[in-house]
Amino acid sequence: MMVQDRVVPKTVPTPPHHTPSRSNNRNFAKRLDFSTWASENSYKILAVFLVIGAVAALFFLRNAGDSAALLCFEQSNSAKSAAHKIHYPQISWSNVAPVRPLGPSVPYSSFKSEKWILVSVSSAPTDALRALTRIKGWQLLAVGNSETPTDWSVKGAIYLSLEQQAQLGFRSVDFLPYSSYVRKSVGYLFAIQHGAKMIFDADDRAEVLGSDLGRHFDTDLVEQKHPVLLQYSHANPNRTVVNPYIHFGQRSVWPRGLPLDHVGDVAHEEFYTEVFGGRQFIQQGLSNGLPDVDAVFYYTRKSSGLESFDIRFDEDAPKVVLPQGMMVPVNSFNTLYHSQAFWGLMLPVSVSSMASDVIRGYWAQRILWEIGGYVAVYPPTIYRMDKVEAYPFSEEKDLHVNVNRLIKFLNSWRSNKRTLFERILHLSYAMAEEGFWSEQDVKMTAAWLQDLLAIGYQQPRLMSLELDRGRAAIGHGDKKEFVPKKLPSVHLGVEETGTVNFEIGNLIRWRKHFGNVVLVMHLGAPVDRTALEWRLLYGRIFKTVIILAEQGSWDLAVEQCPLGHAYKYLPKVFERYSGAEGFLFLQDNMILNYWNLLQADRTKLWITDKVKDSWFTKPKLGNADEWFLKQGEMVAQVVSNFPVHFQTSYKESMGDEDKITFCSSELFYIPGRFVGDFADLVGLVGDLDIHHKIAVPMFFLSMDSPQNFDSDALAKTVYKTKLSPNDTFSSIYTAQAPAVFPMKVQNEVDFVKLVRLMASGDPLLMELV
Repeated sequence: MMVQDRVVPKTVPTPPHHTPSRSNNRNFAKRLDFSTWASENSYKILAVFLVIGAVAALFFLRNAGDSAALLCFEQSNSAKSAAHKIHYPQISWSNVAPVRPLGPSVPYSSFKSEKWILVSVSSAPTDALRALTRIKGWQLLAVGNSETPTDWSVKGAIYLSLEQQAQLGFRSVDFLPYSSYVRKSVGYLFAIQHGAKMIFDADDRAEVLGSDLGRHFDTDLVEQKHPVLLQYSHANPNRTVVNPYIHFGQRSVWPRGLPLDHVGDVAHEEFYTEVFGGRQFIQQGLSNGLPDVDAVFYYTRKSSGLESFDIRFDEDAPKVVLPQGMMVPVNSFNTLYHSQAFWGLMLPVSVSSMASDVIRGYWAQRILWEIGGYVAVYPPTIYRMDKVEAYPFSEEKDLHVNVNRLIKFLNSWRSNKRTLFERILHLSYAMAEEGFWSEQDVKMTAAWLQDLLAIGYQQPRLMSLELDRGRAAIGHGDKKEFVPKKLPSVHLGVEETGTVNFEIGNLIRWRKHFGNVVLVMHLGAPVDRTALEWRLLYGRIFKTVIILAEQGSWDLAVEQCPLGHAYKYLPKVFERYSGAEGFLFLQDNMILNYWNLLQADRTKLWITDKVKDSWFTKPKLGNADEWFLKQGEMVAQVVSNFPVHFQTSYKESMGDEDKITFCSSELFYIPGRFVGDFADLVGLVGDLDIHHKIAVPMFFLSMDSPQNFDSDALAKTVYKTKLSPNDTFSSIYTAQAPAVFPMKVQNEVDFVKLVRLMASGDPLLMELV
C-alpha cells in the first residue's frame, strides 16, 4: 500500500451521490456549507467509519464526526449494485468551448512552466516538500483540500486552495470529494493549462535522491537518440502482470496493486528483449526506505509494530519497460508523465482511496497501448521514511477484490472508436458496466476529457495495436540477459517460508475459490451501522457483496428488499452478474466461515437440508398453524402450474404431496447452471405471497434431487434455536463449522468482537483489529 500525506482516514467525500452544479461550484460559499450538511446527516457520517484494519482510528474518526469511508465503499459498490442502466455520455467533441481565461486578479494566471511537480497537501508543509521547491527547473504545485490549514504557504510553491480551484472553470471539479488527494486532478489541469510538457506526480513527504529528477528519469524523449531499453519478454504468454521489485533486487517485496496470487512469483526473468526507447510516456520510479507496498505486506512483514522499514533497491539495475499485454502497478507519488500521456492523469473518484491511483494506472496503461506508448520502471528515485503509522486495509479493498479481474478485462477489451478520447470514454463506460468503478467515474471521464480540450490539449493519434499481432510478435527485439541482485532480506525477522506466507497463501486460495462468486447479504441490523462492515469482511473473498435490507439506502448502496420475498430479488442480481460462477445468499445473523468451504462443489446446490432445526417438513392438512396452511395452499397452486421437469422433480423429492417443506434459508448457494431455473421459478410464483422460507426449499427441490445437492457443504453448520441469557458470541461461535447461527451483529463493537473470533480461522483478520 502507499503511504503518503493523503491522511486516508480523513477523506471526506462530497455528500454521497450528490453532484454539485457548476453554478454552485463557482459559488464556493454555498458549496462549502459542509458543516450544515454534516450536522443534518451526522447519523450517516458516524456509520461509515468502521475500518476493520484500524479500530482505534475508527473510534477517533467517529468522535471527530468525519466521513471517510463512505465514498470508497458506497461508490465502489454502487456500480455493481445499482439497478439503473449506466448512461453513455454524449459529447460534441468539436464544440467544446475553451475555458475562459483567468483575469489578472487571479494569482499565477499568466505564469508558464514546462516542468511541474504536483503534490496534494492536507497538513502543514514538510521539510521534504520545501526541498521540492529547490529542484532546479521544476515548478511545485500544491493542491489543497478541506483538511489543508487555511494559512498554508511555502515560498516558491503555487498553492491552489479550494476556493481557487472552484474559480478555474473546470468541469471535473464538480465530481471531486472535498477532502481527498484525488483533488490532484484539478492541479493536473492547471499545470497543463500553464504550459506543462511533463508532470512529476509526487508525495509531499518524499525526498528526490540528489534533488535531480533529470538524473533519474528520461525527461527528454524528443531530442534523445532513442537508446535501447530492456523490455520484459513474453516467454510466458499467459503472464499479464509483473512484480518489478524483483528486477531491482527485492524478490520478497511486492507493490501495492499486485494481485496477491502473484506474490509467490519470485523467479527472475530468463531473458529480456531489447527495444528502442522514446515512447516511455509514463515512467514509474521506485522508493527506497518505505516502498509502495500494500497493507498485507506492511502488517505481516514486521517482527515488531514499532520497527520501520528501510528497504533498498538496486540503483545500478537498468530501467525496464512493459510490452503490450503486460502490466505493472503504477502509483501517484513517484511517477513522471509526459504530455502524450496527460489524459491518463485522471484519478477515479468512486473507488477506495488507496485503490484510486492503482486503478488509474492500469486504466492508463491499457489506453497507452492505443498510441504505441508504454510504461517504464526506473531504479530508486526518491526516499520515503516509514513513520510506523496505521495502514487501513479497508482502503485497499477495491484492489484485493478486483485487480486480477481488472487486468484480465483490460487485456481483452477492444474498441473501434475513431479517436483516442472516444476510446478513453468507451473504456471508462465499459469499466463501470463491469463494476470496477461507478457511473460517477464515467461522468468524471467525460468532464475530464472536455476540460483537456477546453485548455487546448491536443489528443495523440491512434496507432495499430500490437496486442492483436499475437504475443510472439510483441517485443521481438534481440534477447538480453540480466540477473538481478538479491539484496538483504526485508522481513525484519519474519521467515519467508513461515507462518506469514502460509496465511497469505490461504487468502489467495480463498480468493481463487470464491473470487467469481457473488455474495448477496440481507441485513436485519441497522444498515448505517453494519453495511460497510460486512463489505469489508467478505469483500476480501468474494467477487462482490450485494447488500439488501428492509429499508434501502442510496447513500450506502443498500438495495431495498423485504426478507420475506428476498428470493424474488435474486434474478435481478443474476442478470447483473451473468458471468459469475455462482451466487451465495446469506443473512447477517448467520456467520460464514469461508475457509471451511473449500471442498464444497461450486457446480452443485448447497442448502441446510441436513441441519434438522433449519430444514423440516410439516403436513398441509390438519395443521393448526394458519400461516403454514395458507402457504401450503399457494405451494400446491404454483406446483400444479410447473412445467413437467420442475413438477416431476418436486413431487419425487417430496414423496408425500400432503406435506410442505420449510427451510430457514439463511444460507444457500446457487451455481451458475441453475440461475436460469431459479429465475423461471420466481416468474411462476408471480405475485403470490409465498414466503422466502417456503419458496427457497420448494425451488431447490424443483431444480434438482436432494441426492444431487452438495449437502455435506453445510451439514456441520452450528444452528441454535434456543439461547440462554448467558450465551455470548464466544460461547456460540466456532471456527470449525462452515457457518454459525445465530450471531446478531448490531454495531461496530459487535463487529470487532466477531472479527477477533473469526481470526482463529483467518489469522490475517487479527492484523485488522
